Amino acid sequence: MKRYFCYTLIGCTFLVTILSFNFLESQGLKDVSSFPIGTAINFDQLKADAKLKKIQIENFNSITAENDMKMYNVKPNEKEYNWDKVDQMMAYAQKNKQRVFGHTLVWHSGTPDWVKEKGRKDTLWLDNFLKEYILDYVGRYKGKIEGWDVVNEALETEGGDYRKTLWYNVLGKNYIHKAFKYAHEADPNAKLFYNDFNIERDTLKLQGVLNMVKDLKSENVPISGIGFQMHIRMDIPGEVIEHALKKAAETGLLIHLSEVDIIFNKHDDTKNGGVQKYQELTEEMKIAQAEKYKNLVDIYKRVVPKEQQYGITFWGFTDRDSWVKSFFKINDWPCLFDDNLEAKPAYHSFKKALH
Repeated sequence: MKRYFCYTLIGCTFLVTILSFNFLESQGLKDVSSFPIGTAINFDQLKADAKLKKIQIENFNSITAENDMKMYNVKPNEKEYNWDKVDQMMAYAQKNKQRVFGHTLVWHSGTPDWVKEKGRKDTLWLDNFLKEYILDYVGRYKGKIEGWDVVNEALETEGGDYRKTLWYNVLGKNYIHKAFKYAHEADPNAKLFYNDFNIERDTLKLQGVLNMVKDLKSENVPISGIGFQMHIRMDIPGEVIEHALKKAAETGLLIHLSEVDIIFNKHDDTKNGGVQKYQELTEEMKIAQAEKYKNLVDIYKRVVPKEQQYGITFWGFTDRDSWVKSFFKINDWPCLFDDNLEAKPAYHSFKKALH
């Protein structure tokens, strides 16, 4: 009788373990995370691919437009706005209970040529345009878009100096202050971020961002958070990333890992600047990448206080569609899903680390 009872307990324990495992496997990333899990999307591609859409809906509760919300798409000419794609995204997000994160209001590479041409000739016009554009855009989606990358990549690729863009050259660094103030005026409840790349590993550039944040806060500019793009390489030490996130968290601002992927090959941060170090993805590389994704979650959860965790957003979730291939002209495998839209070890380790 005792032996039978023991076997029954063992059997029940085994059954509970199986059910727990199956339940976890049936859940998406968003279901096991204490903070939002997002991804960048190409909306036309997402609508046209049923499997891609299914993966997106099951795993993510936040979306960022890869390009559809940038100035050159929203304001293609002086006479009109193009809201169609943004409105479609808003409807999609509402239907699927997803957060929309606005990317991005002011970015040198997102500025259309017609704005550059007029802005170089007329400082007053550019100043007025910046205000009108942000008030119109943020105001249209007031209360619907929770947060914005107000200014993107305002610092040089390396170091802490301001990038010499149209906006900086014509309006000075105060264009950043003005952009945040206009966004806050249009939607006082929206979370407003400064977003940049390499600040997880370039200590001079990170310090430049921290100096900017200090400057903004000293003038009561309404900045809510810092976006770490996190296009990281496999060879960037975890200790370096941890130090950067710790320094940023000390500002008290929200911290968003805003464009995450993990790249195997090398590049110089310029278009077509990739170096093809690896020709194929091996099982050993998959396991190493999985560990890197796990460590990134561990660092974020450990270093950034819970109330400052705005979430982790991937810059796409499939190797097939990654921006890395076309931009750097290399073959790489930086995402959670492979070319066939199958989950990689990175997906499972990231998910386990969230739980």
